[in-house]
Amino acid sequence: MPLRVCFIAAEYSPFAKTGGLGDVAAALTRDLARRGHDLRVFIPLHGQMELAGIDRHPVDYLQDLPLRVGPHEFRFGVQTARVPDTQLWVYLIDCPALFDRPRIYSDAPDEHVRYLALTRAAFECCQRMGFAPDILHSNDWHTAFAPLLLRTAYAWDRGIFGATRSVFTIHNIGYQGVFSAAHAGDVGPGVGIEALHQLDLGAGRINPMRHAVIYADAVTTVSPNYAVEIRTVEGGFGLDADLRARGGAVSGILNGVDYDDWNPATDRYIPHRYDDTDLTGKLLNKQALLDLLRMQAAPSTPLIGMVTRLTRQKGIDLLFDVLPELIASRELRFVALGSGEPHYEKFMHGLQERFPGRATYYSGYSEELAHMIEAAADIFLMPSLYEPCGLNQMYSLKYGTVPIVRRTGGLADSVQQFDPASGQGTGIVFNDFDAAAVRWAINTALEWQSWPSVWRRLVLNGMRQDFSWDRQGAEYERLYASLAQST
Repeated sequence: MPLRVCFIAAEYSPFAKTGGLGDVAAALTRDLARRGHDLRVFIPLHGQMELAGIDRHPVDYLQDLPLRVGPHEFRFGVQTARVPDTQLWVYLIDCPALFDRPRIYSDAPDEHVRYLALTRAAFECCQRMGFAPDILHSNDWHTAFAPLLLRTAYAWDRGIFGATRSVFTIHNIGYQGVFSAAHAGDVGPGVGIEALHQLDLGAGRINPMRHAVIYADAVTTVSPNYAVEIRTVEGGFGLDADLRARGGAVSGILNGVDYDDWNPATDRYIPHRYDDTDLTGKLLNKQALLDLLRMQAAPSTPLIGMVTRLTRQKGIDLLFDVLPELIASRELRFVALGSGEPHYEKFMHGLQERFPGRATYYSGYSEELAHMIEAAADIFLMPSLYEPCGLNQMYSLKYGTVPIVRRTGGLADSVQQFDPASGQGTGIVFNDFDAAAVRWAINTALEWQSWPSVWRRLVLNGMRQDFSWDRQGAEYERLYASLAQST
């Protein structure tokens, strides 16, 4: 039975993306739309969005609307834009005072106000559209007040929200959007101080994500293993007790991959397409990338790739000694794409300067280069301290690029340690968060690559995995349906 879904997110690929949230929001809603559900997707009209050539137009009856966030008064309008290659339209909340800024996120003092405005605008639009959602699905701290607003500020509108049930998805519990309790009034109007978490208030803070964990009808996160980890003191970042208190209302659903975008057989960004029946194109892509980066190497030379945010979470610290040692002593090439904390960028730049022609670092992000690295590399490195789900390891599997991952979060759910004796497994998985473990993992991969028949079996095992949204989307569909039936 088709369901009506209001979906709110700060990012949405390809319009605005800094990481996995944008990819997942887009892929999940596209899958739900293909299944016949009626979606209203609300995202900010960020100032730096790439919208050239996008079919979009203003919604006539949603222009110059008043919006109040605590004591702040804004005016906003709504544009609708068609998601490329789909029949799904998203709604862009056009409020230049809040969203016409150089970056999607910032450390500005009104950051919480910006995303409270997005969340309230979605409620206001549903009311003006006469759209009564069965499910209200919010994502990460930016829209985490949605379940609370549903139960307080908008509870009076029984005609629109009387039967609505809320789902909140934690994409990364390490970012909770905490702000000062001095701004408690910004959560209003219609939200009494008694509805806010009293212990946090007493400590002088407000935690948006904690309120979602407490008030949502269902809390999901992006892999089954991460759902276990965040309920521990070590992995919960202070929310573990709240999550444990919710019991069965918390679940983990592994993210899926949009194989329309990430498939070497159809990828528009790579010069040579290939699949698991003919890997010729992969070798040609490797040569094409090496030529592009002016890195000379024999076809058999291992190429290790990374596409990552340069933060402590991603395990970059483990590479400070290991990568220089291996690049100096082993015949291999290394290419990395990403940006982040200055000392990690300095390390990557230093590799390129120390090993010209053997190591290359591209600072920033390029969708085309990200696809090229996945298609060209032999090995993909993800030594994360923690990883809620991760998508690149699943992209790598599809592209025949063997992933090296640490056994954490979604990495543990999606990559299985390869056993050369049985021929079972899809990658190299290490346990300890230390340099010795990542050194072992890379050396193991390099050894296995020197055995052609073993390496081919490992590559093909990965390429034949299925992480499509056809499977993962069905789990969200079942969750939505069970909540809707509980009304």
